[in-house]
Amino acid sequence: MTHPTVGHAPGLPDDPRARVAAPAPGCPVEIALDALRGRWTTLVVRELLTGPRTYSELSAALPALSDKVLTDRLRHLTEAAVLDRERVPGFPPGVRYHLTERGRELGPVLQALWDWGARYAGDHDAEETTGAGLAVPRPARAAAAGRSRA
Repeated sequence: MTHPTVGHAPGLPDDPRARVAAPAPGCPVEIALDALRGRWTTLVVRELLTGPRTYSELSAALPALSDKVLTDRLRHLTEAAVLDRERVPGFPPGVRYHLTERGRELGPVLQALWDWGARYAGDHDAEETTGAGLAVPRPARAAAAGRSRA
């Protein structure tokens, strides 16, 4: 079986969903991005890639993550069928989270995102972030600031 991109430019599969003029909920890329949406989501998935974790274990592994955000991310990932929530008997009763098969398949996706980001991390160091969250090369900002003072 050949890969869907064989005979096509990389990143452009021969699939009608790849030729839409606007983002669509059925687009495979949008589905993947939606599953990983939100700050901290990738780190929660990363922790679960090493094995099942309780809420307390996840909280301890990510100490800067607030309880509210952790709860929100776990709920979102459960709704996206990326992880399962399993009740653990005992007193008090506990909950253990583990990745589903769909969630484990995100491992190579996160690795690819890491590799791409690592390749361009030096570029990011040479940029400033504007108030709108846009990265602008420092020389361009300095030149623009100089023009506005004139």
